[in-house]
Amino acid sequence: MCSCKKTAKSEIKTDDGKKPVAAAQFRVVGYLREFNVEDGSAIKFDFGKITHLNIAFINPDVNGDFTTLAGLKELVVAAHTKNVKVLASIGGGNPPAYYTTLLADKTSRTKLESNLAGLTAQYNLDGIDVDLEGSFVDANYEAFVVELKAILQPQKKLLTTAIATAYASQYTDKALAQYDFINIMSYDKTGPWRPQDPGQHSPYQMAVDDLNYWSGTRGIAKDKLSLGVPFYGYGFGSGVPQDMSFSDIIKKYPGSENKDEVKDDAGGTVYYNGIATIKSKTKLALQKAGGIMVWQLLQDDTGTYSLINTIDAEVKAAKK
Repeated sequence: MCSCKKTAKSEIKTDDGKKPVAAAQFRVVGYLREFNVEDGSAIKFDFGKITHLNIAFINPDVNGDFTTLAGLKELVVAAHTKNVKVLASIGGGNPPAYYTTLLADKTSRTKLESNLAGLTAQYNLDGIDVDLEGSFVDANYEAFVVELKAILQPQKKLLTTAIATAYASQYTDKALAQYDFINIMSYDKTGPWRPQDPGQHSPYQMAVDDLNYWSGTRGIAKDKLSLGVPFYGYGFGSGVPQDMSFSDIIKKYPGSENKDEVKDDAGGTVYYNGIATIKSKTKLALQKAGGIMVWQLLQDDTGTYSLINTIDAEVKAAKK
C-alpha cells in the first residue's frame, strides 16, 4: 500500500508509477434484485452512498422480449434524485438457457439488442450491464457486445459488465474494450456447490490477484475496473445455512462484525467479509482500481455495522 500523501486534486497515488485514479471519480456500484424492485423494498435504500445501481436480473423471454417490471420507473426517479445512475443487468450466474440461442442467431440477436435499447428508453435507464458467465461467453459473445455498444453509445447509455477471473480466457480483448467499466466478481472462490472445499470464498488475496490480472496481464486501465465485494457468506458443516447475508450473520453471532469467519456451536463455520476486510478492500480499490462493486446491497446491516457505510467512509476520507 502507498503511504504517499494525497494531492490537492484528491488523487490516490499508486505504487507502480501508473496514472492515479481521482477519488472524486471513484465508483460505488451496487446490485439489487429485481424482486426487491417489485416488492418496494429497493426504493427504501439510501442511494446517497452509491454512484451506480444495477438491477439484477432483468432478462428477456425466449423470444428476446421484455415484460413490464413494476416499480422500476419509480426506483429510477428516486435514484436519479441522488445522482445515481441505474442500469439493467442481464444474465446472472444461472441465466435462462435460451440466451445461447438468442445470441447465436443474427436475427434474434439484433432483436434482443434493439429491445435492450428500448428497455433503457422505457424506464429512463442509464445503461445495460452484461453478466454472462461460463458457457454463455461463447463464440457469439463478442459480436453481441460490439453490436450492443454500437446501439447504446449514440444514446449516451453505459455498457458495463460483471466478470469472473475463472472465465478470463473466454473474454476477448475486443469484447472487453466495449465496456465503459468492468465489475470484477472477486468472490465465490468456493461455496455450497463445493462442500469438499470449505473455506473463505472471498479472501483479500483474491482481490489483489484479480486486480493484478485484469490491470496487469490483460492491460485494462485501472479506472475501468471495479473490485467486487460480497455482503454475504457461505456456511460449511453442521448447524449453519449454506448462505447467509452479512446482516443475518452479525445478528446470529454477536461480535462477528470484525471477523471473516465464525464457528457455530453445532460445529459448522460461516465464511464472509467483515468490516475490517471490507475496509481493506476499499482501500485497495482506491489504490488499484476505479471503483468498488457490491453484491448485493440489501444483504447489509442497516445499523452500526453497515458495510456500505464502511465503504462510504473510506471513499470520503480519500477525497479530503
